[in-house]
Amino acid sequence: MGTVTTVDYHTAGEPFRIVPEPPVDIPGTTVADRRAFAIRSAEVDGLRQLLCFEPRGHADMYGGFLVPPDDDGADFGVLFWHKDGFSTACGHGTMALGVWAIESGLIRADDSGTTEVVIDVPSGRVRAAVHTDETGGVTSVDFVNVPSRLVATGLPVTTARGEASVDLAWGGALYALVDGDALGITVEPDRLGELIALGREVKAALAGHPATAHPSDDRLSGVYGTIIVNRLGTTDDGEVWHRNVTVFADGQVDRSPCGSGTAARIAALSATGELDSGQTLLHESIVGTRFRARVLAELDGGDGNGDSDGSREAGRTSGSGAGWGAGTSWGTAGGVVPLVTGTAHRVATCTFEVDPRDDLVPGFVLR
Repeated sequence: MGTVTTVDYHTAGEPFRIVPEPPVDIPGTTVADRRAFAIRSAEVDGLRQLLCFEPRGHADMYGGFLVPPDDDGADFGVLFWHKDGFSTACGHGTMALGVWAIESGLIRADDSGTTEVVIDVPSGRVRAAVHTDETGGVTSVDFVNVPSRLVATGLPVTTARGEASVDLAWGGALYALVDGDALGITVEPDRLGELIALGREVKAALAGHPATAHPSDDRLSGVYGTIIVNRLGTTDDGEVWHRNVTVFADGQVDRSPCGSGTAARIAALSATGELDSGQTLLHESIVGTRFRARVLAELDGGDGNGDSDGSREAGRTSGSGAGWGAGTSWGTAGGVVPLVTGTAHRVATCTFEVDPRDDLVPGFVLR
């Protein structure tokens, strides 16, 4: 393989390892097709393992391979990956990619102070609106996700802590939403082991549940992660304040408030009326970092790709992609286009080498 260069960022504490020029072929007509190829390819998956596994990475590493977009409506595409494979969406990664695109010079920062970076991901088309100051420095980034919605409510799941009532919400990936307060567990670092165990338990219990089947694309089916939430009330500014931890893949923990998970939460809170129109969610992570999120546009129904939902904004921001399938109904009617705001920062540029005498290739994972 020779060498491979990465640019490492973190978004609210969660790592994202960008591979601008993957040294492997990843063919496909769309980003979703390329993901399907990557899952089957020993060579592509081997590169993922090399950059994610120890000693070059760790069990909670996250990253992405840049690939061509689905069409000329996007700036580039990306295949998101973690220690267990390739995901369909990643909000914190989208934020990091938006900042990287500006800071690397791939996209020139607009003089207005806001530059749109459009990215094709396996679940559709997303965008990062990168905000810069008068010196050109990045101050924040908005993540505008694919249309998101509440899929199911009140699914009973038996856990070691008792019976849980679980909701399902889509934010480019499917999340199980768990009320930590009801189960008597707080989202704090010294309870991380318990939180991981609960997250794994809920995900396993919902494996194969009919409500987790995507109505039009089975590649998007299944629970990706479990979001455990504590409700902290309302801030002095009237923001709904929640703390969460997202346990995704097989016990991997998001250090950030989780971008696509926050989008799923916005959809659920909007659908149930817990988040009023125009109100902001202050979403706090297990390490205390924060995203702020709100509904950018409400959808009336249809396929979620702007074809028949009556929302021009939805069509412009979601672009092409799987949505939830024309002519199908997945969960509650309609949905929302979420906007999530945070920051991302570059931490390193790395050139990885493979020593032919090294017997720890692609590496190992300790959890």
